Amino acid sequence: MRRLEGLRQLFSDLNLNGGTPVRVQPLLGEWEPRRVPTTKQKKRARITVSVAFVVSVVALFYLGNFFYKALMGIS
Repeated sequence: MRRLEGLRQLFSDLNLNGGTPVRVQPLLGEWEPRRVPTTKQKKRARITVSVAFVVSVVALFYLGNFFYKALMGIS
């Protein structure tokens, strides 16, 4: 259960309506701008960027390792 608390702190609440009652929350597009991303889209983008960053760091490490071995004559 403690692990879930740590994840909640890592991922902030992306719902900007907060604790306001549903009856006073504006409808989507009511107050402009119309193309505001949903909370689900924001979470998906955050996870996608994190995964892409990790993949790119690993790829750069292996590329550097490949060039190091090629320059040092290690097979």
